[in-house]
Amino acid sequence: MKITTAEIITSAVSAKQYPNDRSPEIALAGRSNVGKSSFINKMIQRKNLVRTSSKPGKTQTLNFYKINDLFYFVDVPGYGYAKVSKKEREKWGGMMEEYFQTRETLKAAILITDIRHEPTKDDMQMYGYLKYFELPVIIVGTKLDKIPKGKRVKHLNQTIHTLQVESTDIVIPFSAETGEGKADVWSILKKYI
Repeated sequence: MKITTAEIITSAVSAKQYPNDRSPEIALAGRSNVGKSSFINKMIQRKNLVRTSSKPGKTQTLNFYKINDLFYFVDVPGYGYAKVSKKEREKWGGMMEEYFQTRETLKAAILITDIRHEPTKDDMQMYGYLKYFELPVIIVGTKLDKIPKGKRVKHLNQTIHTLQVESTDIVIPFSAETGEGKADVWSILKKYI
């Protein structure tokens, strides 16, 4: 997909702050520091629309990015970061639950994992959470460029097995460095936008 426009529209903490133009939305979930920001920037061919940070736990709101005036990427707070207080995590949990439960324009979710490692318990919990809301899930295994070509299938299978990926969902290996996997992600997303 050729990206002509991409901009942040709003950072929301509740439904009354969500955009109301009825455009389709794709939620992006993943552990803190797994590379969600780099993924979005690579997908839209921008260096800094979404700020990357070496500090985990930076995304604390639902960030709505309008792409091509056609649909939204919605970046949700990362999970699994220990230095965020329990109270803060509960606040994020409520904010995310409201979004996932009530948002009619939410068409699919992208779960971003690090393909170099076995998915964590938090990744497994998030996959189950997204399936609970009956969302189509595209699992994107980032950092593909860090794995030798001969070991990629093993890592891909490890992700599929650990998450117990349903047959209707797909796992796409991805590199924000090289762009490998980007065309595959766009071809799947076209069905939802």
